[in-house]
Amino acid sequence: MKHLLIEENGDFKAATVLSEAGANLQIELASGRRSKVKTAHVMLRFDASDIGALIPEAQRLAAELDIDFLWQCAPQDEFGFLDLATEYYGGKASPEQATALLLKLHSAPIHFHRKGRGRYRPAPEDTVKAALASLERRRQQEQQIEALAAQMLAGELPQVIATQAQTLLVRPDKMSIEYRALDLALRQSHQTPERLLLGLGAFGSARALHLARFAAEHFPAGIGFDGRTAQLSLADDGTDALPLAEVAAFSIDDSSTTEIDDALSVQALPGGGWRIGIHIAAPGLGIATDSDFDLLARERMSSVYMPGDKITMLPEQVVARYSLDAGKAAPALSLYLDLDTDAQEIVSSHSRVERVPIAENLRHEACSDQVTEAALTDPESARQLPFGEALQVLWRLTLASCAQRERVRGKPEPRFRTDFSFRIHRDEQGERVHIEQRRRDAPLDRIVAEMMILANSHWGALLDEHQAPGIYRSQQGGRVRMSIQALPHEGLGVSQYMWSTSPLRRYVDLINQRQLIAVLRDTRVPFGPKDAALFSIISGFDARHGAYQDFQQQMERLWCLRWLAQEGITRTEAVVVREDVVRLARAPFYFRMSGLPELSPGRQILVDLAELDEVDVSLRARFVDLAPTSPDTPEAAQDDQDAVIAEPSEAPSS
Repeated sequence: MKHLLIEENGDFKAATVLSEAGANLQIELASGRRSKVKTAHVMLRFDASDIGALIPEAQRLAAELDIDFLWQCAPQDEFGFLDLATEYYGGKASPEQATALLLKLHSAPIHFHRKGRGRYRPAPEDTVKAALASLERRRQQEQQIEALAAQMLAGELPQVIATQAQTLLVRPDKMSIEYRALDLALRQSHQTPERLLLGLGAFGSARALHLARFAAEHFPAGIGFDGRTAQLSLADDGTDALPLAEVAAFSIDDSSTTEIDDALSVQALPGGGWRIGIHIAAPGLGIATDSDFDLLARERMSSVYMPGDKITMLPEQVVARYSLDAGKAAPALSLYLDLDTDAQEIVSSHSRVERVPIAENLRHEACSDQVTEAALTDPESARQLPFGEALQVLWRLTLASCAQRERVRGKPEPRFRTDFSFRIHRDEQGERVHIEQRRRDAPLDRIVAEMMILANSHWGALLDEHQAPGIYRSQQGGRVRMSIQALPHEGLGVSQYMWSTSPLRRYVDLINQRQLIAVLRDTRVPFGPKDAALFSIISGFDARHGAYQDFQQQMERLWCLRWLAQEGITRTEAVVVREDVVRLARAPFYFRMSGLPELSPGRQILVDLAELDEVDVSLRARFVDLAPTSPDTPEAAQDDQDAVIAEPSEAPSS
């Protein structure tokens, strides 16, 4: 017998024997390829005129065999395929028949377990039934997957896909029917998951898509508190027993701000000089460490702000209790700075926990245009301003304090950049966005920022002096990081700095406030010097805060695109930031533009806009020409570069 059926890498092939020496054979396959094999790989020896026809004919015969019948009539113990072929075909089987039966047995691992080359054993009945049931379930699942994918490709949104749309974008179970159907539809349509689901109507708009994806990733329990806080109550914070401050404090915020956590006051001292009060809402009095409300705040770590909306760190009942709203005598942690007569030098300072009467909540929109540098330096004009004398004193301290920090920094602070405010108006006609510009060096902004820097620096020193740990924010060698050590913040020009002035919005501020209250009351601080929980909080806050900032910027970019489309702007001015990075002149939208000539930072140019994409939050622009009346403004350009690469402002956000 000069022909063989051999097994090679799990496949069966017909070959001709060229030579045989012991356990080795030199063969030529039907394809013409020559090879050397071991005799152990030989399944069958036979004579034939055309070995190339063996496998095709065997495959044809195998297709006619009933595997269930073979399983029923096969020996219950281990057997060789030739033995079963002889019994099945009623005598010596032809090479094609024997090969057909081998192929059938080999292709049915559910019914026959392989025990060696050419040897098999029937699987137990229970095993076969379970395996066949599993195969049927898989077949039905594949049919369901194909049906769901076909619906999506036809432009229909299956209900099971709609209910899991958020999860499918963020944390999909890749073994689920829904994900596999979506994946099949994506491969056939060559789309991204975001575009396909948005096109099918799983999300009402690109904005809803971005918010849903963000919420699914960072707020799996939902962005609202729903009923989770209905049964919770704040502990008695002892507010009624706190001393009442003899001040008339006022806050300065945007009109959209509802979490008012800082206010200011100014008093003339009897012997000359001034006393400045920096008053911070004190939820740390009522939210104990590891209490229900504390755990909710720790889960979120910070409020999330975006144009026209926000996700608060604390539920409304807590915000309403501690927000420094006008007309209240609110519990607060106060820092008092006694100044000289010129209000330029801090003579002494002290802190206390008290109730602070809030006289008014000033709003930027109502008074920013009136409160100018000129008005603050002119006594007559200042008298026309709300809290005019107090603002004059605060302005003088702001200038003196800023100058001192700039001497430490060795360079002026960037103050020329324009900030942008977004106003979203919603009515039955839909949504309209208004983007308003506000100089970062506006007096009210500078006053609030400087007072918060003073408070955060002074309170950081207070904790350090009492060897009580806090969560500090430092900057050394250009690197910003958080730690429990009081280290310099070179960017601000202060010896130590911590976030402690926004306890209604940031969890680290709440932590630091509770540490400060304990120090002022001479009680045990909630967190000791080597408390591992502090390091865990720092790590969790850094990750969350960074993600929240990225999302805020993404939503601002989205609303910039909405504004461009709403106003029908196709040609506009932009400002060169650096190399090929530019910013729209009237909106905070930064983007790269290919084909931009080499221009100095600050140069204004004209660009044509196209392909506004709200899913990718991007646009395509083409350079047109230099703007006709725009000289280089390197200071503003440097501020723009800082805006792209620097950390967010240390001043509390609205």
